[in-house]
Amino acid sequence: MRRFDMRLPALVRLVTQTAGERREPSPETGTPHEFHTETQNVSARGVFFYLDRPVRAGTPCEVTLTFPPHITLTDAVRVRFTARVIRVEAPLPSARVGTAAMIEDYEFLRSGGGDFLSALESGWKTPN
Repeated sequence: MRRFDMRLPALVRLVTQTAGERREPSPETGTPHEFHTETQNVSARGVFFYLDRPVRAGTPCEVTLTFPPHITLTDAVRVRFTARVIRVEAPLPSARVGTAAMIEDYEFLRSGGGDFLSALESGWKTPN
C-alpha cells in the first residue's frame, strides 16, 4: 500500500473500552483524551501521526483530518477516521512519539461550504 507524505493538521481523540462499551477517557483521570497534532504520512489503510506521550498498541482512536484544496482539487475536505493504534515508535529524549494507526472506517464531515461528495456529484452532472 502506497503511503503519501502529508503533513496535515490532525485532531486525535483517544477512546477507551470499559465493560464492552466505548467511551472517552474521563477528564478527572488527568489523562488528556484529545490532541492537536500533525500527520507524517497517510495511506488508504492507515495514518501516522505524532503525540506528546506513548499510547498502547490496540488503543482505539478517532482521527480528523482536513485535506486541502490542492489535494482534493475542489474545496477542503474534512474526514474522520475510526482507527486502532498498531505501532508506537520509541521517542528520542524530549521528542514527539510517532504513532501508526490502522483505519477501520471513515466518514466525510459536512462543512458550511458543501462537501466533497456533493462537489463530485455536481461535477458529473451534465447541463440540460
